[in-house]
Amino acid sequence: MKILLSWLSDYIKTDYSAEQIVEILSDVGLPCEGIEKLADDTVIDVEVTSNRGDCLGYIGVARELAAATGKELIMPKIELDESEKDVTEFAGVQIDEPDLCGRYTARVIEGLKVGPSPGWLRKRLEAIGMRSVSNVVDATNYAMMETGQPPHAFDYDKIAQGKIIVRKALAGERIVSIDGTQCELNPDMLVIADPGGPVAVAGVMGGLDSEVGEKTTRILLEDAYFDPVSVRTTSRKLGLPSEAAFRFERIVDIEKIDWASKRTSQLIVRVAGGKVAKGVVDVYPKKPEQKTVTLRLSRLNKLLGIEVPAEKVMKILSALSFEPEVKDDLVTCTVPSWRSDVYREVDLIEEVARVHGYDKVPTERKIKIEVVPADPRNKFAESVRTYLNACGFYETINVGFVNESVAGLFSEGGAERHLSVRDELRKSANLLRQTLIGSLLGVLKTNVNAKNLPCRIYEIADTFVPTEQRNELPIQKTKLALVSDGDFRDLRGVVEGLISRISKDAQIDFAPAELIWAETGAEVLINSQPVGKAGVVSKTVSDKLDLKDMLPCAAELDFEMLMSLAGGAIKVKPIPRFPAIQRDLSIIVDEEIRWADIIKAVESKACAELEDVQFVGIYRGKGIPAGRKSVTLTLRFRDEDGTLTHETVDGFESDIVRSLTESTKAELRTV
Repeated sequence: MKILLSWLSDYIKTDYSAEQIVEILSDVGLPCEGIEKLADDTVIDVEVTSNRGDCLGYIGVARELAAATGKELIMPKIELDESEKDVTEFAGVQIDEPDLCGRYTARVIEGLKVGPSPGWLRKRLEAIGMRSVSNVVDATNYAMMETGQPPHAFDYDKIAQGKIIVRKALAGERIVSIDGTQCELNPDMLVIADPGGPVAVAGVMGGLDSEVGEKTTRILLEDAYFDPVSVRTTSRKLGLPSEAAFRFERIVDIEKIDWASKRTSQLIVRVAGGKVAKGVVDVYPKKPEQKTVTLRLSRLNKLLGIEVPAEKVMKILSALSFEPEVKDDLVTCTVPSWRSDVYREVDLIEEVARVHGYDKVPTERKIKIEVVPADPRNKFAESVRTYLNACGFYETINVGFVNESVAGLFSEGGAERHLSVRDELRKSANLLRQTLIGSLLGVLKTNVNAKNLPCRIYEIADTFVPTEQRNELPIQKTKLALVSDGDFRDLRGVVEGLISRISKDAQIDFAPAELIWAETGAEVLINSQPVGKAGVVSKTVSDKLDLKDMLPCAAELDFEMLMSLAGGAIKVKPIPRFPAIQRDLSIIVDEEIRWADIIKAVESKACAELEDVQFVGIYRGKGIPAGRKSVTLTLRFRDEDGTLTHETVDGFESDIVRSLTESTKAELRTV
């Protein structure tokens, strides 16, 4: 934001040079990006962070300078020469979207004359890079730069019935903005309308049809509060940036809107003449409660690492208009309406620190850095990452929150059983995750849209499950989750390989289970203990997440339980001395027969020489009756004491085939 020093002097009187002002503002968090020397003046370019919308006006910057220097802040004196006519005879305001428009004021000025601006007004605006348009428009721009509150002047005679309606646009509505842009509106956009249709895009720009022109003699003056997210979204979609939108996006002071309207009216009358109708139309549907925040002096000193005297703390907070009241160690502050960025104790500590001076924090010539070895948990996590990376999986890091629609897909209790945060900056995705799978499927969707396939991803992060007791902390567990767009057998192989890598002797089982998010689900067991779940994502979940024509698979394991398996003694077996004999079996079974049923039947008649059973594949098609499937498996036999003969293995195989026939009604498939 560009600051003309002679203009700034209207609000604070100092004898500081431009360089000194720049240094002071930089110390309180408003760094300077440049100094431009004019013939008889100086312009400094101040960088304002996105959370300090109150400093996007001269008064806000002067307030900061006054707090840092102890000088007095000089506010403009407002005196309006109002006519006998009441404003309600001219204008009415209707807010249909109170969540998007928290307050709207309207004043009417009659008998003004539009023309060139006086020299002092043109000079100040042009010095900071703003083009002079006319006395009325320039006065509104001047007021915006002064107060940080963007006003807008409509030609009153072009507003049907003098009625303002704040509503969402209707499908197919259009408006031409004052810069000539053809705007195609959609129902998500907030507009200012009269009974005939839109006359402005709320918080962004006015319409060409209702702009103030040379023949204008009456204006309707708007000062309002619009939702920052709504303004930002609309401005970006329409490709319509503006100084007004820039300020609304960063939150304007809802309490000072009427004061800003009076100030703007005063400036317009000063440069264009006219009379202000008596009163104001002020629609304020949801007046927010004034916030109070407490600060512990002991906490401030501990966090800053220095002792700030209590008297100094009170002086700083008073200078910043926080109206502090101290009782023992506790300071209670009333947050001024223009400081939307202050809502917790650490924010107040930051206020004290920046005004007190960061240079007061002592520094040492030498910095000691102690190097410590990685702890066992980090070492284990790194070994898991190494293995999964080798399997073609990429690690992701997601936000620990999900929205209601995602939470409901993966939890039996729905979104209501999730912990949530109350934060105005996180209105939708504000539920703490109970599972990582939903977030990973969101990452998969992004990759699908980018045609970045195949896609295998994983995440190691905490999940939070609330307890039955209201005031107890949630159950916080670290989970390892994997998602793949490939076959479930591949994912199962990765999970089994990971567990076997951690513990060679672990007995791994996938027991069939009903999962809310899975078409086919399983509980992952290690040594008969459940450690997680896996499955093929159901079509319902895939459709809701817009994963078209895809049924991805997913698994989620308890990270702590996996870690508990690590560190055991490694048992080494000698290389077998005698060769193995492998036999492939293709059997035809009913569709409902599971792999677990087949394994159980094999093991019931397995001899000591059966070393391993491997799944090969499933076939459905020509030659296989409807309702049945062909399952192929490999049996590996080995004798530790000698070489097996094929005749001996034939007997072993016959026993297994007989068991499969009796238990699963299997038939040998012949080619």
